[in-house]
Amino acid sequence: MDPALQKTFTFLSFILIGFLLKRKFGSQDQVNGIKNLILTIALPSTIFVALMGVEMSTNMLIMPVLALLFNFLLYFLTPMLSKLTGIDPDSSKGRTLRLLLPSLAPGLSCFPFILEYLGESSLADAALADVGNKFFVLIFLYVVAMNMYYRFHDEGTGSSKGKMKELFLSLISEPINLVIGLAIILLSFGVGFDNLPSFLGDTFSRLSLIMTPLVLFFIGLAVKLKKESLWPILNVLLIRAGITLLISTALVLVTGINSEATILLIMVFPLSSCSFWPFAHLSIFSKKEKGSVKTFDPEYAILVLALSLPISTTLILGILSSGSLFAKPVISSMAGVILLGIALIAQLIRKLASGGINWGMSENKKLIEQTE
Repeated sequence: MDPALQKTFTFLSFILIGFLLKRKFGSQDQVNGIKNLILTIALPSTIFVALMGVEMSTNMLIMPVLALLFNFLLYFLTPMLSKLTGIDPDSSKGRTLRLLLPSLAPGLSCFPFILEYLGESSLADAALADVGNKFFVLIFLYVVAMNMYYRFHDEGTGSSKGKMKELFLSLISEPINLVIGLAIILLSFGVGFDNLPSFLGDTFSRLSLIMTPLVLFFIGLAVKLKKESLWPILNVLLIRAGITLLISTALVLVTGINSEATILLIMVFPLSSCSFWPFAHLSIFSKKEKGSVKTFDPEYAILVLALSLPISTTLILGILSSGSLFAKPVISSMAGVILLGIALIAQLIRKLASGGINWGMSENKKLIEQTE
């Protein structure tokens, strides 16, 4: 059997084990405990080991800038995506999507697969790219959510200073950002992973080994199969994925990148699932609202997040397990068009079915009126 296919089946078995053991984790706090273990210990250790093997250069700034540009591009395209799926951009759902869709959460949906398929060098590049994404998600999207709330309620923004300070502190105190900063400082002084005390290097190396099994197990636990709003949200996420692949393909063609690993990294990193942080932002302002008319829709946001993780994981795993296939711009662009086509056709069928039902009801009403 092909080694990549064997690795894929191994990953799927971890996810299946997590899914089968969902009943053993009846409390959401238990599942969140595993998530916190990943984000505070396993993932930072893995990123630290990967970054400490990178040579310090000005090229390290390229990945954060590219990630940030992608975030902003998708942010400005989101209103169009909402319209394609029949959602008013100025509605509570439309504003919710404006925050969620451009955000990325590569830690749970992307990093483990990049490490296993593309290696530590690509993981280091992905971790640097996430710095730009974190700035967008934690700072920019909070400001956007704040402005949406105050504009919707026509209030002043004087009370937002304390929240901005709190958000900035959370940004610099996050474990992933701390290890990235520590690694960059050490590298700037010429200290590599081999120069660290052996006990410290062994500690980080052993902790990094638990990341992939834990993340896959968590994905199995976190998957929630709900029929409510399944297809509308699925359409939104498929359109997001299709446009993402087209943007990534365009970037590869414009820059003329030849490295297969770099091309695959550019393909999969933007496919990461939606981040939890925008939901945290909109929840802050939703708690202030007492009326029935809301700026955001927190319940809708939860459903988007719940469906985003398995979809992103499936797409990323499928691309990386196919070897060099998606390193070809023709294939990646075709995949993007196919995803867009599936979503738009599904949306059209739903509209026709809904129209057919309404037409049938109106015809029955006319027959009843004629009979009377």
